[in-house]
Amino acid sequence: MNTKAARQLKDTPVDVKLELSALWIAMLFVFAYVDIFGFYRADVLEAALNGTVGTTGWAVNQVFLTSTLIFIAIPSLMVAGSLLLTPRVNRVVHLVVAPLYVISIIASCLGEEWAYYLIGSAMEVVLLLAIVRTAWTWPAPVEVTSSTPARHVRPAAPVGTQG
Repeated sequence: MNTKAARQLKDTPVDVKLELSALWIAMLFVFAYVDIFGFYRADVLEAALNGTVGTTGWAVNQVFLTSTLIFIAIPSLMVAGSLLLTPRVNRVVHLVVAPLYVISIIASCLGEEWAYYLIGSAMEVVLLLAIVRTAWTWPAPVEVTSSTPARHVRPAAPVGTQG
C-alpha cells in the first residue's frame, strides 16, 4: 500500500486570448487534413488533374485559388489576431467571423457522402462554436478601487527548495 499522498497538480486558468488562438489553430489543422485526405479519393484526384474542384466542376483558376487563399487567410490571421487585438475588437471579430465559417462549412457538406468529410466538418463546427462561446462569455474587466485589497503573488521558489 502506498502511503504517499497522490501528487496534486495545479490547474491554471487559460487566458481567453490564448484559448481563442488555440481553437483557431485546432480548427485549421482539421480543415487542412480533411482537404489533404480528400486527395486519396479517386474522384477528387481525377478532378484536380482535370483542373476542376472535386465534384463541383469549379475550374481551378486564378479566381478560385485567390478566393481559396483569402478563405484560409482569414482564420490563419485569427490565430494572431486572437492574441494581438484588444478585447472589445477581438470579441466582435470572433462573433462575426466564426459563425460565417460555420455557415460555409455546413454549406460545403450539402450533398457530401464521405464520412471522413462529414466527421471532419462536424469537428470544425464544434471548434468554431467553442470560439463563439468563448468570445460571447468573455469576462468583464475587474475594476480596481482603493478599497480593493492588493493581490500579492509570492515568487516561485527555486527548483529543489521548499517554500
